[in-house]
Parts: sequence; structure tokens; C-alpha cells
Amino acid sequence: MAADELIELKFRLFDGTDIGPNKYNPSTTVGSLKEIILAQWPQDKENGPKTINDVKLINAGKILENSRTLAESRVPVGELPGGVITMHVVVRPPLSDKKNEKLMADSPKKNRCSCSIL
Repeated sequence: MAADELIELKFRLFDGTDIGPNKYNPSTTVGSLKEIILAQWPQDKENGPKTINDVKLINAGKILENSRTLAESRVPVGELPGGVITMHVVVRPPLSDKKNEKLMADSPKKNRCSCSIL
């Protein structure tokens, strides 16, 4: 495969930092890209993703599906030949534990405000 057929991507995290840029084969799936993001996730960042289901990749305003390839997911409008494509990474917040939610709901409320607006 010729080097000019590879797609150069970088992944922009929520705080503006980037992972990459790196070059990928157009047949690479979005799920594979998410696995790469998990492996390269900066260790100093809090609330990092645990699985690929915790990560959403967005390109040109569209959420990319795990089963689709880069070639299928590309939006060529506005791309410069040989340019780096920036995909945004959104991390789903961790799901809360149902047991903890129930305990908190059953516990007495503290620091309740007793204000009345007249």
C-alpha cells in the first residue's frame, strides 16, 4: 500500500490535548481506533474510558459507528490533501452503581434548605 493512501488522524480530547497524529489504513475500523485511543490514553487524565463503549469518536459532527471503516466514515468536505484529520473524543461518564444510588436515596437528607420564597 502506498504511503499516500494512509489517512493521518489525531484525536482531540475534551481538554484540548491530542493523541497522535498517526497514519492509519483506510480499512481500519472505528472500533480498532477506539482500542488504540484506550491504549494511548494519558495516564494523568481523570475519568478515562474503561472500554471502547465508553468512547465516542466524532468527525465533522457525526458520531462514528464501531463497525464502519475509516474509508466509510470519512467526510471529505474541507479536507486538504495530505492534511491531518482531527477527530473529537467524547468519554461517557462512568455509570453510577445502583446499590450506592439506593443507599443514598434511603439515607436521611442532610443540610436541607428550609427557605421559603414569599
